[in-house]
Amino acid sequence: MMESPGRVAFSIAGIEVMWYGILVAAGILAAFFVIYRRAPKYHGISQDRIFNFVILAVIAGIVGARAYYVIFNWSYYSADASRILDIRSGGLAIHGGLIFGFLMILLLCRIYKEKWLNIADLFFSAFPLGQAIGRWGNFFNSEAHGGHTDLPWAVIVNGDTVHPTFLYESIWCLLLFLFLLRIDSRRRFSGQTFLLCCILYSAERFFVEGLRTDSLMLFGTLRQAQALSACVIIAALIAYIYLYRRKRGKKKGRKKEV
Repeated sequence: MMESPGRVAFSIAGIEVMWYGILVAAGILAAFFVIYRRAPKYHGISQDRIFNFVILAVIAGIVGARAYYVIFNWSYYSADASRILDIRSGGLAIHGGLIFGFLMILLLCRIYKEKWLNIADLFFSAFPLGQAIGRWGNFFNSEAHGGHTDLPWAVIVNGDTVHPTFLYESIWCLLLFLFLLRIDSRRRFSGQTFLLCCILYSAERFFVEGLRTDSLMLFGTLRQAQALSACVIIAALIAYIYLYRRKRGKKKGRKKEV
């Protein structure tokens, strides 16, 4: 069984550097490396342009992840507004980051006249890798865990053995990343990688969220991550079927012309 060695990785001139920040940054850099290398070969986008996309999407994503978390924990942050800027101690909601990052991508696609589904495929093929790495920041913060369990892979938090939900998500996201790389290299239509990521990540998040003890809530009774995941799965499935059928329809039309 594992137990967090503490949140602080090291200190520089009296300033504590947190494991959470290190791992989130490492996840972002790993995803950026994948996006940067794959952009020209698989998506026909210059690396100079994709650099702008990544930088601005990451900034928007971090702002969105923090804003989302603060909104759903407003009773805590309203008591002391200075806590809002203290992200070193945790408090980034991935759904908020994805929403804000995605909106930034849409905006940049309009500015640069890029096809947004193509860009979304590229970014979401790498997102699970960043999430798989960044989730380990929760381990060092002793957060984002489940309830009591006697399973051999449990982690120890406050003297209790609990489900390592961060670990479940990390493993799933790593497998999802490898799967999406294969899909993205053989896309049948633009948007395929993006929509599969939405469906499969949301399915995992829906079930794992049910194990957590620190979920953000809606109306005091509904886990917001589960509600949002269910909505994303339904919307992404509908979009996937539509785009797949449209692609098949175009192929049949070309065959008839020949």
